[in-house]
Amino acid sequence: MKIAVIGQSLFGQEVYCRLREEGHEVVGVFTVPDKDGKADPLGLQAEQDGVPVFKFPRWRAKGRALPDVVAQYQALGAELNVLPFCSQFIPMEVISAPRHGSIIYHPSLLPRHRGASAINWTLIHGDKKGGFTIFWADDGLDTGDLLLQKECEVLPDDTVSSLYNRFLFPEGVKGMVQAVKLIAEGKAPRLPQPEEGATYEGIQRKETARIDWDQPAEAIHNWIRGNDKVPGAWTEACGQKLTFFNSTLSTAGLEPEGEDLPIPGAHRPGVITKAGLILFGNDSRMLLVKNIQLEDGKMIPAAHFFGRAESSALELTEEELGTAEAVRGAWKRILPSVPEVDESTDFFKSGAASVDVVRLVEEVKELCDGLELENEDVYMATTFGDFIQLLVRRLRGGDKETECAIDYVEKAVNKLTLRMPHQLFIGGTFVDAEGGKTYETINPTDGSALCQVSLAQVSDVDKAVAAAKDAFENGLWGKISARDRGRLLYRAPPSPSTRRDPTGT
Repeated sequence: MKIAVIGQSLFGQEVYCRLREEGHEVVGVFTVPDKDGKADPLGLQAEQDGVPVFKFPRWRAKGRALPDVVAQYQALGAELNVLPFCSQFIPMEVISAPRHGSIIYHPSLLPRHRGASAINWTLIHGDKKGGFTIFWADDGLDTGDLLLQKECEVLPDDTVSSLYNRFLFPEGVKGMVQAVKLIAEGKAPRLPQPEEGATYEGIQRKETARIDWDQPAEAIHNWIRGNDKVPGAWTEACGQKLTFFNSTLSTAGLEPEGEDLPIPGAHRPGVITKAGLILFGNDSRMLLVKNIQLEDGKMIPAAHFFGRAESSALELTEEELGTAEAVRGAWKRILPSVPEVDESTDFFKSGAASVDVVRLVEEVKELCDGLELENEDVYMATTFGDFIQLLVRRLRGGDKETECAIDYVEKAVNKLTLRMPHQLFIGGTFVDAEGGKTYETINPTDGSALCQVSLAQVSDVDKAVAAAKDAFENGLWGKISARDRGRLLYRAPPSPSTRRDPTGT
Protein backbone atom coordinates (compact mmCIF):
# COMPACT_ATOMS: atom_id res chain seq x y z
CA MET A 1 0.00 0.00 0.00
CA LYS A 2 1.20 3.52 -0.76
CA ILE A 3 1.33 5.42 2.52
CA ALA A 4 1.98 9.02 3.52
CA VAL A 5 3.26 9.31 7.09
CA ILE A 6 2.33 12.63 8.70
CA GLY A 7 3.80 13.40 12.10
CA GLN A 8 6.94 13.50 14.18
CA SER A 9 8.89 12.06 17.13
CA LEU A 10 10.58 8.74 17.88
CA PHE A 11 7.16 7.12 17.90
CA GLY A 12 6.52 8.34 14.37
CA GLN A 13 9.96 7.15 13.32
CA GLU A 14 9.34 3.66 14.71
CA VAL A 15 5.93 3.38 13.02
CA TYR A 16 7.47 4.51 9.73
CA CYS A 17 10.26 1.90 9.98
CA ARG A 18 7.86 -0.92 10.86
CA LEU A 19 5.54 -0.09 7.97
CA ARG A 20 8.45 -0.26 5.55
CA GLU A 21 9.54 -3.57 7.07
CA GLU A 22 6.01 -4.89 6.41
CA GLY A 23 6.48 -4.13 2.73
CA HIS A 24 4.41 -0.96 2.44
CA GLU A 25 5.67 1.87 0.25
CA VAL A 26 6.03 5.13 2.13
CA VAL A 27 5.66 7.66 -0.68
CA GLY A 28 6.31 10.68 1.52
CA VAL A 29 6.89 11.87 5.05
CA PHE A 30 5.44 15.15 6.31
CA THR A 31 7.01 16.38 9.51
CA VAL A 32 7.78 19.57 11.43
CA PRO A 33 10.53 22.02 10.41
CA ASP A 34 13.98 21.66 11.98
CA LYS A 35 14.34 23.25 15.38
CA ASP A 36 17.64 24.84 16.41
CA GLY A 37 19.31 23.04 13.53
CA LYS A 38 17.95 19.63 14.61
CA ALA A 39 15.79 17.52 12.35
CA ASP A 40 12.93 15.52 13.85
CA PRO A 41 13.81 11.78 14.14
CA LEU A 42 11.06 10.78 11.70
CA GLY A 43 12.21 13.18 9.00
CA LEU A 44 15.86 12.36 9.62
CA GLN A 45 15.25 8.62 9.16
CA ALA A 46 13.20 9.15 6.00
CA GLU A 47 15.89 11.37 4.49
CA GLN A 48 18.48 8.67 5.17
CA ASP A 49 16.21 6.17 3.37
CA GLY A 50 15.77 8.42 0.36
CA VAL A 51 12.05 8.95 1.01
CA PRO A 52 10.70 12.42 0.07
CA VAL A 53 10.42 14.58 3.19
CA PHE A 54 8.32 17.73 3.49
CA LYS A 55 8.64 20.18 6.38
CA PHE A 56 5.76 22.59 5.99
CA PRO A 57 5.59 25.15 8.81
CA ARG A 58 1.83 25.22 8.26
CA TRP A 59 -0.84 23.63 6.10
CA ARG A 60 -3.44 26.38 6.30
CA ALA A 61 -3.72 30.16 6.31
CA LYS A 62 -6.77 32.08 7.51
CA GLY A 63 -8.68 28.83 7.91
CA ARG A 64 -8.06 27.61 4.36
CA ALA A 65 -5.69 24.94 3.07
CA LEU A 66 -2.64 26.27 1.22
CA PRO A 67 -3.07 25.21 -2.44
CA ASP A 68 0.64 24.63 -3.11
CA VAL A 69 0.97 22.46 0.02
CA VAL A 70 -2.06 20.36 -0.93
CA ALA A 71 -0.75 20.03 -4.49
CA GLN A 72 2.63 18.72 -3.30
CA TYR A 73 0.86 16.21 -1.09
CA GLN A 74 -1.55 15.04 -3.84
CA ALA A 75 1.30 14.53 -6.30
CA LEU A 76 2.51 11.57 -4.21
CA GLY A 77 -0.60 9.46 -4.86
CA ALA A 78 -0.93 8.14 -1.28
CA GLU A 79 -3.63 5.52 -0.71
CA LEU A 80 -3.63 5.99 3.08
CA ASN A 81 -2.48 8.67 5.52
CA VAL A 82 -0.95 7.40 8.76
CA LEU A 83 -0.67 9.95 11.57
CA PRO A 84 1.24 8.30 14.46
CA PHE A 85 1.79 11.58 16.32
CA CYS A 86 1.10 14.93 14.75
CA SER A 87 1.11 18.37 16.38
CA GLN A 88 0.05 20.23 13.24
CA PHE A 89 -3.51 20.84 12.06
CA ILE A 90 -3.99 18.91 8.82
CA PRO A 91 -6.78 20.21 6.52
CA MET A 92 -9.61 17.95 5.42
CA GLU A 93 -8.45 18.33 1.80
CA VAL A 94 -5.51 16.15 2.83
CA ILE A 95 -7.28 13.97 5.42
CA SER A 96 -9.96 12.87 2.92
CA ALA A 97 -7.76 12.65 -0.18
CA PRO A 98 -6.56 8.98 -0.09
CA ARG A 99 -8.99 6.27 -1.08
CA HIS A 100 -8.55 4.64 2.34
CA GLY A 101 -8.69 7.95 4.23
CA SER A 102 -6.54 8.70 7.28
CA ILE A 103 -5.92 6.97 10.61
CA ILE A 104 -4.66 8.59 13.80
CA TYR A 105 -3.11 7.27 17.01
CA HIS A 106 -4.46 8.71 20.27
CA PRO A 107 -3.04 7.75 23.70
CA SER A 108 -6.32 7.20 25.54
CA LEU A 109 -9.36 4.96 25.39
CA LEU A 110 -11.66 7.22 23.39
CA PRO A 111 -14.10 8.79 23.91
CA ARG A 112 -12.41 9.38 27.29
CA HIS A 113 -9.74 12.11 27.33
CA ARG A 114 -10.21 13.62 23.91
CA GLY A 115 -7.83 16.46 23.15
CA ALA A 116 -4.17 17.00 24.00
CA SER A 117 -2.39 15.80 27.16
CA ALA A 118 -4.49 12.62 27.19
CA ILE A 119 -1.85 10.61 29.10
CA ASN A 120 -1.59 13.35 31.73
CA TRP A 121 -5.33 13.35 32.29
CA THR A 122 -5.51 9.55 32.47
CA LEU A 123 -3.25 9.78 35.53
CA ILE A 124 -4.70 12.98 36.97
CA HIS A 125 -8.16 11.41 37.05
CA GLY A 126 -6.77 8.27 38.69
CA ASP A 127 -8.01 5.98 35.91
CA LYS A 128 -7.37 2.31 36.67
CA LYS A 129 -7.29 1.45 32.96
CA GLY A 130 -5.39 3.27 30.24
CA GLY A 131 -4.55 2.52 26.66
CA PHE A 132 -4.69 3.87 23.14
CA THR A 133 -7.08 4.23 20.25
CA ILE A 134 -6.50 4.20 16.51
CA PHE A 135 -9.37 5.95 14.80
CA TRP A 136 -10.48 7.21 11.41
CA ALA A 137 -9.82 10.94 11.10
CA ASP A 138 -12.80 13.22 10.59
CA ASP A 139 -13.44 16.95 10.90
CA GLY A 140 -14.06 16.70 14.65
CA LEU A 141 -11.61 16.71 17.56
CA ASP A 142 -10.74 13.05 18.19
CA THR A 143 -14.34 12.08 17.36
CA GLY A 144 -13.80 9.80 14.33
CA ASP A 145 -14.93 6.20 14.08
CA LEU A 146 -12.91 3.66 16.07
CA LEU A 147 -10.68 1.19 14.27
CA LEU A 148 -8.71 -0.43 17.10
CA GLN A 149 -8.24 -0.07 20.86
CA LYS A 150 -5.92 -1.72 23.36
CA GLU A 151 -5.95 -1.23 27.11
CA CYS A 152 -3.58 -1.77 30.02
CA GLU A 153 -3.60 -1.49 33.79
CA VAL A 154 -2.48 1.86 35.18
CA LEU A 155 -0.14 1.16 38.09
CA PRO A 156 -0.44 3.22 41.30
CA ASP A 157 2.89 5.02 40.77
CA ASP A 158 2.82 5.26 36.97
CA THR A 159 3.97 8.55 35.46
CA VAL A 160 3.48 9.85 31.95
CA SER A 161 6.92 8.46 31.05
CA SER A 162 6.49 5.03 32.63
CA LEU A 163 3.03 4.46 31.12
CA TYR A 164 4.23 5.64 27.72
CA ASN A 165 7.43 3.59 27.76
CA ARG A 166 5.86 0.44 29.19
CA PHE A 167 2.77 0.23 27.01
CA LEU A 168 1.68 3.21 24.91
CA PHE A 169 4.89 3.38 22.83
CA PRO A 170 5.72 -0.29 22.14
CA GLU A 171 2.14 -1.53 21.88
CA GLY A 172 1.08 1.61 20.05
CA VAL A 173 3.65 0.96 17.31
CA LYS A 174 2.36 -2.60 16.96
CA GLY A 175 -1.20 -1.29 16.94
CA MET A 176 -0.53 1.14 14.11
CA VAL A 177 1.05 -1.61 12.01
CA GLN A 178 -1.86 -3.94 12.80
CA ALA A 179 -4.37 -1.24 11.82
CA VAL A 180 -2.69 -0.74 8.43
CA LYS A 181 -2.71 -4.49 7.89
CA LEU A 182 -6.44 -4.64 8.59
CA ILE A 183 -7.03 -1.83 6.11
CA ALA A 184 -4.92 -3.54 3.45
CA GLU A 185 -6.90 -6.76 3.95
CA GLY A 186 -10.25 -4.96 3.84
CA LYS A 187 -11.04 -6.01 7.42
CA ALA A 188 -10.74 -2.68 9.25
CA PRO A 189 -13.88 -1.82 11.26
CA ARG A 190 -15.48 1.62 11.53
CA LEU A 191 -17.22 1.77 14.90
CA PRO A 192 -18.98 5.05 15.74
CA GLN A 193 -17.61 6.63 18.91
CA PRO A 194 -20.12 6.67 21.76
CA GLU A 195 -20.77 10.03 23.39
CA GLU A 196 -21.52 8.41 26.74
CA GLY A 197 -18.46 8.80 28.95
CA ALA A 198 -16.81 11.29 26.60
CA THR A 199 -14.49 13.84 28.19
CA TYR A 200 -12.37 16.62 26.81
CA GLU A 201 -9.45 18.27 28.60
CA GLY A 202 -7.08 20.93 27.33
CA ILE A 203 -3.31 21.01 27.14
CA GLN A 204 -1.56 20.91 30.49
CA ARG A 205 0.65 23.97 30.84
CA LYS A 206 2.95 25.14 33.62
CA GLU A 207 0.65 27.94 34.68
CA THR A 208 -2.25 25.51 35.17
CA ALA A 209 -0.20 22.81 36.97
CA ARG A 210 -0.19 24.46 40.40
CA ILE A 211 -1.08 22.00 43.18
CA ASP A 212 -4.43 22.38 44.95
CA TRP A 213 -3.72 21.29 48.51
CA ASP A 214 -7.37 21.10 49.57
CA GLN A 215 -7.84 17.51 48.43
CA PRO A 216 -6.95 13.98 49.58
CA ALA A 217 -3.41 12.63 49.36
CA GLU A 218 -4.30 10.30 46.48
CA ALA A 219 -5.61 13.20 44.40
CA ILE A 220 -2.45 15.23 45.09
CA HIS A 221 -0.33 12.21 44.12
CA ASN A 222 -2.32 11.78 40.90
CA TRP A 223 -1.84 15.46 40.08
CA ILE A 224 1.92 15.27 40.63
CA ARG A 225 2.44 12.07 38.64
CA GLY A 226 0.06 13.27 35.93
CA ASN A 227 2.30 16.29 35.39
CA ASP A 228 5.61 14.38 35.63
CA LYS A 229 7.89 15.29 33.74
CA VAL A 230 5.99 17.90 31.72
CA PRO A 231 4.86 20.46 32.68
CA GLY A 232 5.58 19.62 36.33
CA ALA A 233 3.26 20.09 39.32
CA TRP A 234 4.42 23.02 41.43
CA THR A 235 3.79 25.05 44.55
CA GLU A 236 5.21 28.09 46.30
CA ALA A 237 7.40 27.35 49.31
CA CYS A 238 10.41 28.95 50.96
CA GLY A 239 10.09 31.99 48.73
CA GLN A 240 10.39 30.16 45.43
CA LYS A 241 8.49 27.96 42.99
CA LEU A 242 9.17 24.28 43.68
CA THR A 243 8.22 21.57 41.18
CA PHE A 244 7.67 18.03 42.45
CA PHE A 245 8.51 14.79 40.66
CA ASN A 246 8.52 11.06 41.40
CA SER A 247 5.59 10.82 43.77
CA THR A 248 4.40 7.65 45.50
CA LEU A 249 1.69 6.57 47.92
CA SER A 250 3.89 3.69 49.12
CA THR A 251 4.68 5.15 52.53
CA ALA A 252 4.26 2.09 54.77
CA GLY A 253 6.83 2.20 57.55
CA LEU A 254 7.82 5.82 56.88
CA GLU A 255 7.74 8.22 59.80
CA PRO A 256 7.31 11.98 59.21
CA GLU A 257 10.45 12.76 61.16
CA GLY A 258 12.73 15.48 59.85
CA GLU A 259 12.70 19.20 59.08
CA ASP A 260 9.37 20.88 58.35
CA LEU A 261 8.79 22.53 54.96
CA PRO A 262 5.99 25.11 55.35
CA ILE A 263 3.75 25.17 52.27
CA PRO A 264 1.09 27.89 52.00
CA GLY A 265 -2.37 26.33 51.68
CA ALA A 266 -1.26 22.82 52.61
CA HIS A 267 -3.16 20.85 55.26
CA ARG A 268 0.06 20.70 57.28
CA PRO A 269 3.75 21.36 56.58
CA GLY A 270 5.71 18.92 54.48
CA VAL A 271 8.58 17.08 56.13
CA ILE A 272 12.02 16.59 54.59
CA THR A 273 13.17 13.09 55.59
CA LYS A 274 15.95 10.76 54.51
CA ALA A 275 13.49 9.12 52.10
CA GLY A 276 12.36 12.40 50.52
CA LEU A 277 9.62 14.97 51.06
CA ILE A 278 6.54 13.72 52.90
CA LEU A 279 3.37 15.64 52.02
CA PHE A 280 -0.14 15.41 53.45
CA GLY A 281 -3.60 15.59 51.94
CA ASN A 282 -6.62 17.06 53.66
CA ASP A 283 -7.42 13.49 54.74
CA SER A 284 -4.11 13.44 56.70
CA ARG A 285 -2.79 10.58 54.54
CA MET A 286 0.83 10.82 53.42
CA LEU A 287 2.52 10.77 50.03
CA LEU A 288 6.23 10.85 49.30
CA VAL A 289 8.00 13.02 46.71
CA LYS A 290 11.53 11.97 45.83
CA ASN A 291 12.73 14.80 43.57
CA ILE A 292 12.34 18.58 43.62
CA GLN A 293 13.15 21.02 40.86
CA LEU A 294 14.23 24.43 42.14
CA GLU A 295 13.18 27.68 40.51
CA ASP A 296 16.53 27.94 38.71
CA GLY A 297 15.81 24.61 36.98
CA LYS A 298 18.18 22.44 39.01
CA MET A 299 16.73 19.08 40.05
CA ILE A 300 17.78 17.67 43.43
CA PRO A 301 16.80 14.68 45.60
CA ALA A 302 14.04 15.91 47.88
CA ALA A 303 15.97 14.57 50.88
CA HIS A 304 18.69 17.15 50.14
CA PHE A 305 16.41 20.20 49.98
CA PHE A 306 17.64 21.84 53.17
CA GLY A 307 21.20 21.92 51.97
CA ARG A 308 24.08 19.59 51.83
CA ALA A 309 27.77 20.09 51.52
CA GLU A 310 28.93 20.50 47.98
CA SER A 311 29.96 17.10 46.71
CA SER A 312 33.66 16.71 46.15
CA ALA A 313 34.53 16.48 42.48
CA LEU A 314 36.02 13.19 41.38
CA GLU A 315 39.47 13.17 39.84
CA LEU A 316 39.12 11.27 36.57
CA THR A 317 41.52 8.62 35.35
CA GLU A 318 42.91 8.71 31.82
CA GLU A 319 40.33 6.15 30.75
CA GLU A 320 37.52 8.19 32.32
CA LEU A 321 38.77 11.35 30.63
CA GLY A 322 38.54 9.52 27.33
CA THR A 323 34.97 8.49 28.15
CA ALA A 324 34.15 12.11 29.03
CA GLU A 325 35.37 13.28 25.62
CA ALA A 326 33.30 10.61 23.88
CA VAL A 327 30.23 11.76 25.82
CA ARG A 328 31.08 15.37 24.97
CA GLY A 329 30.87 14.33 21.33
CA ALA A 330 27.38 12.93 21.98
CA TRP A 331 26.32 16.25 23.52
CA LYS A 332 27.64 18.09 20.44
CA ARG A 333 25.66 15.83 18.12
CA ILE A 334 22.48 16.34 20.12
CA LEU A 335 23.06 20.11 20.53
CA PRO A 336 24.28 21.22 17.09
CA SER A 337 23.50 24.89 17.75
CA VAL A 338 25.97 25.01 20.66
CA PRO A 339 29.42 26.08 19.37
CA GLU A 340 31.32 24.44 22.23
CA VAL A 341 30.28 22.07 25.01
CA ASP A 342 32.11 23.03 28.22
CA GLU A 343 31.63 22.14 31.89
CA SER A 344 28.87 24.75 32.35
CA THR A 345 26.85 23.89 29.23
CA ASP A 346 23.28 23.17 30.33
CA PHE A 347 21.57 20.41 28.35
CA PHE A 348 18.09 21.92 28.45
CA LYS A 349 19.00 25.60 28.27
CA SER A 350 20.89 24.69 25.09
CA GLY A 351 17.66 23.58 23.43
CA ALA A 352 17.35 19.89 24.35
CA ALA A 353 13.86 18.41 24.65
CA SER A 354 12.51 15.17 26.12
CA VAL A 355 13.27 13.27 22.91
CA ASP A 356 16.92 14.32 23.31
CA VAL A 357 16.99 12.86 26.82
CA VAL A 358 16.08 9.47 25.38
CA ARG A 359 18.77 9.84 22.72
CA LEU A 360 21.44 10.82 25.27
CA VAL A 361 20.61 7.83 27.49
CA GLU A 362 20.92 5.52 24.46
CA GLU A 363 24.21 7.07 23.34
CA VAL A 364 25.68 6.71 26.83
CA LYS A 365 24.63 3.07 26.84
CA GLU A 366 26.58 2.50 23.61
CA LEU A 367 29.63 4.48 24.74
CA CYS A 368 29.85 3.09 28.28
CA ASP A 369 29.66 -0.69 27.96
CA GLY A 370 25.90 -0.94 28.30
CA LEU A 371 25.57 1.37 31.32
CA GLU A 372 21.85 1.94 31.96
CA LEU A 373 21.04 5.50 32.97
CA GLU A 374 17.51 6.64 33.76
CA ASN A 375 15.95 9.62 31.98
CA GLU A 376 15.70 11.11 35.46
CA ASP A 377 19.50 11.14 35.75
CA VAL A 378 19.72 13.67 32.93
CA TYR A 379 17.27 15.95 34.72
CA MET A 380 19.30 15.59 37.93
CA ALA A 381 22.58 16.60 36.28
CA THR A 382 21.80 19.11 33.56
CA THR A 383 25.23 20.67 33.04
CA PHE A 384 27.94 18.75 31.22
CA GLY A 385 30.29 18.86 34.21
CA ASP A 386 27.66 17.52 36.62
CA PHE A 387 26.61 14.89 34.10
CA ILE A 388 30.16 13.56 33.73
CA GLN A 389 30.56 13.40 37.51
CA LEU A 390 27.32 11.42 37.79
CA LEU A 391 28.32 9.18 34.92
CA VAL A 392 31.74 8.37 36.37
CA ARG A 393 30.25 7.59 39.77
CA ARG A 394 27.91 5.13 38.09
CA LEU A 395 30.75 3.59 36.11
CA ARG A 396 32.67 3.11 39.34
CA GLY A 397 29.79 1.10 40.69
CA GLY A 398 27.50 3.64 42.30
CA ASP A 399 26.98 7.28 43.10
CA LYS A 400 27.40 7.17 46.84
CA GLU A 401 29.82 9.85 48.00
CA THR A 402 30.51 8.26 51.37
CA GLU A 403 30.59 4.71 52.58
CA CYS A 404 27.65 3.41 54.53
CA ALA A 405 28.18 4.15 58.24
CA ILE A 406 28.52 0.89 60.16
CA ASP A 407 28.83 0.56 63.92
CA TYR A 408 30.90 -2.62 64.36
CA VAL A 409 31.30 -4.77 67.44
CA GLU A 410 34.84 -6.16 67.57
CA LYS A 411 35.71 -9.61 68.95
CA ALA A 412 39.18 -11.20 69.14
CA VAL A 413 39.09 -14.82 67.95
CA ASN A 414 42.10 -17.00 67.03
CA LYS A 415 44.44 -14.05 66.48
CA LEU A 416 41.80 -12.35 64.33
CA THR A 417 39.66 -9.37 65.21
CA LEU A 418 36.16 -9.95 63.92
CA ARG A 419 34.15 -6.82 63.12
CA MET A 420 30.43 -7.55 63.21
CA PRO A 421 27.54 -5.17 62.43
CA HIS A 422 24.91 -5.43 65.15
CA GLN A 423 22.14 -3.11 63.92
CA LEU A 424 19.22 -3.58 61.54
CA PHE A 425 19.86 -2.76 57.87
CA ILE A 426 16.82 -0.92 56.46
CA GLY A 427 16.65 1.23 53.35
CA GLY A 428 20.42 1.27 52.86
CA THR A 429 21.19 2.37 56.43
CA PHE A 430 22.15 0.57 59.65
CA VAL A 431 19.72 1.60 62.40
CA ASP A 432 18.78 0.58 65.94
CA ALA A 433 15.54 -1.28 66.53
CA GLU A 434 12.57 0.70 67.78
CA GLY A 435 13.05 1.46 71.45
CA GLY A 436 16.66 0.29 71.29
CA LYS A 437 15.56 -3.31 71.86
CA THR A 438 18.38 -5.90 71.65
CA TYR A 439 19.12 -9.54 72.36
CA GLU A 440 22.29 -11.56 72.98
CA THR A 441 23.76 -13.59 70.12
CA ILE A 442 25.56 -16.67 71.46
CA ASN A 443 28.84 -18.25 70.43
CA PRO A 444 27.80 -21.86 69.73
CA THR A 445 31.25 -23.23 70.58
CA ASP A 446 31.25 -22.22 74.24
CA GLY A 447 27.86 -20.62 74.96
CA SER A 448 29.32 -17.20 75.67
CA ALA A 449 27.63 -14.00 74.53
CA LEU A 450 29.24 -12.52 71.43
CA CYS A 451 27.39 -9.19 71.50
CA GLN A 452 24.02 -7.45 71.74
CA VAL A 453 22.15 -7.44 68.42
CA SER A 454 19.19 -5.20 67.54
CA LEU A 455 15.86 -6.98 68.04
CA ALA A 456 13.49 -5.97 65.23
CA GLN A 457 9.99 -4.90 66.27
CA VAL A 458 6.83 -5.05 64.13
CA SER A 459 7.32 -1.43 63.07
CA ASP A 460 10.91 -2.21 61.98
CA VAL A 461 9.68 -5.09 59.85
CA ASP A 462 7.09 -2.78 58.24
CA LYS A 463 9.82 -0.26 57.40
CA ALA A 464 12.07 -2.97 55.96
CA VAL A 465 9.29 -4.40 53.79
CA ALA A 466 8.36 -0.92 52.51
CA ALA A 467 12.01 -0.15 51.70
CA ALA A 468 12.47 -3.48 49.92
CA LYS A 469 9.24 -2.98 47.94
CA ASP A 470 10.34 0.48 46.85
CA ALA A 471 13.80 -0.76 45.86
CA PHE A 472 12.29 -3.66 43.90
CA GLU A 473 9.74 -1.53 42.05
CA ASN A 474 11.65 1.73 41.58
CA GLY A 475 15.32 1.00 42.16
CA LEU A 476 17.93 0.83 39.42
CA TRP A 477 19.17 -2.67 40.36
CA GLY A 478 16.07 -4.49 39.17
CA LYS A 479 16.02 -2.58 35.88
CA ILE A 480 19.50 -3.39 34.63
CA SER A 481 20.45 -6.61 32.92
CA ALA A 482 21.96 -9.63 34.69
CA ARG A 483 25.18 -9.03 32.75
CA ASP A 484 25.49 -5.46 34.07
CA ARG A 485 24.62 -6.55 37.62
CA GLY A 486 27.41 -9.11 37.42
CA ARG A 487 29.81 -6.47 36.12
CA LEU A 488 29.04 -4.17 39.05
CA LEU A 489 29.36 -6.98 41.61
CA TYR A 490 32.71 -7.97 40.16
CA ARG A 491 33.96 -4.41 40.52
CA ALA A 492 32.75 -4.06 44.12
CA PRO A 493 35.60 -4.14 46.68
CA PRO A 494 35.55 -6.93 49.29
CA SER A 495 34.08 -6.02 52.65
CA PRO A 496 36.72 -5.49 55.34
CA SER A 497 34.92 -7.77 57.78
CA THR A 498 38.12 -9.07 59.37
CA ARG A 499 41.60 -7.75 60.05
CA ARG A 500 44.70 -9.26 61.63
CA ASP A 501 45.32 -8.18 65.24
CA PRO A 502 48.65 -6.30 65.03
CA THR A 503 49.65 -7.59 68.48
CA GLY A 504 49.46 -11.20 67.31
CA THR A 505 47.46 -12.20 70.39
